[in-house]
Parts: sequence; C-alpha cells; structure tokens
Amino acid sequence: MKAVAIIPARIASTRLPRKILRDICGRPMLAHVYEAARASSKLADVIVATDSAEIEAVCKQNGWSVRMTSPEHRSGTDRVHEVAQSVSADVYVNVQGDEPLARREHLDALLALMENNDVPVGTLMTPCGESDVVSPNAVKVVTDARTKALYFSRATIPHNRDGRNDIRYFKHLGFYAYRKPELDQFVRWPESSLERAERLEQLRFLENGVAIYAAETPFDTVGVDTEDDLRRVEQLLRSR
Repeated sequence: MKAVAIIPARIASTRLPRKILRDICGRPMLAHVYEAARASSKLADVIVATDSAEIEAVCKQNGWSVRMTSPEHRSGTDRVHEVAQSVSADVYVNVQGDEPLARREHLDALLALMENNDVPVGTLMTPCGESDVVSPNAVKVVTDARTKALYFSRATIPHNRDGRNDIRYFKHLGFYAYRKPELDQFVRWPESSLERAERLEQLRFLENGVAIYAAETPFDTVGVDTEDDLRRVEQLLRSR
C-alpha cells in the first residue's frame, strides 16, 4: 500500500494570524507537523500543500517537499485533492498543519486501519478528557462495534440520561486517510446540511453514505487556534 501524507498549509488565519509559521520551541509550527509525519515509515512521501509563497520558501529552505495549490480552496480537503491529482498513491493522508502535537504513532495507527481494503475513509479517536466532554470545541465521535463512525458532534454524545459511570466518550482527532475515489467524490458533493449545522466537514461523507472508520490512539493532540493554545502546546512539547 503506497500512502502519501499531505499537509494543507495556508498563511491566512482569522483567529491567529500566520499561525502555521508561529514559533514553537524555536521552530515554526509546520516543522513539528512535518517531522512527525516524516517519522512514519509507512509513508512514501510527505508533501506540504500551500497557496503561500512565504510557506513555500520556508519548505524549500528546510528541504521539505511542497506543492503550490489554488488560493480558491475552501478547505484543507480540497487542497489535498488538488495534490492527489498529480501524485499517485493508494491512500492519501490529510495531516492538519495546526496540529504540532502530531506524532508518528498517529500516522502509524491510521495507516494500519487503511490496510483493510474495505475501509474507504479512516480517522482517529482518543479517550475524551472530562473537560472536553462538555466542550463544543472538542468534537466527539460515537462508533459501532467495528469502529465505524455513527456520528460526529460538538455536542456531548452519547447523552448520559441516567448519570451512569460507565459511559466512554471519545474525542475525534482531525487526521484523515482517504482512498482516491472517496476523495474525488467528496469535492464534487455540495456542503451537506449536517456539515453546515455542526461545521464539521467529515459529516459530508456520512450524509452521502460513505463509511468512516476510527482507530483508537492514546495520544491526544491540541489543535492551535489561539495564543492560549500556542502556549499550552509549547509547555506540552517542552515536557516531553
């Protein structure tokens, strides 16, 4: 199975300007993400997909593989799809550029899931911390017995009606692996109603009947959207 990781990286960010190049422990955020992906022996290549000449220059300076993509893309998945049109692979992995706590184990778990040819789309989940259970910023996922996702939500799912102590909650981590037909379909479909309501693009797959399977990992991450996130990630990286 040939797998290629693509890191969508745009310079524009409303809540944290230029976040992809912000310094964390002496290196740009993108460096932490790229090097984590490169550490996985299961990946044939890791490519940064950007619309920014500044990001392209940083990549070339560091010897990272980079492709310039259209500035018109609305999502990272669209950017991954553009690169997939000219890079041949069995599986394309979307690694978010604002996940500096990404690690080799995330990629290895996701790609182990994709070894099963019956899995069209894969993602990751981790046991949900108490504060994340009620936070709309932490996306929860519920799955069936075969780890096929039933739903993703910013709400607390499942709802613990009787106040039980044995309910397990899982946080969704934004790493995705797609086969080419499903990736091609995704960009052709219009934004779905559930996707629009939750602001979660993976719901477009579920609403169109494409299964997403989730591999469990013990390693949580922190997606960086604010200055507080940046400081928290730096503290976590220094403590590793």
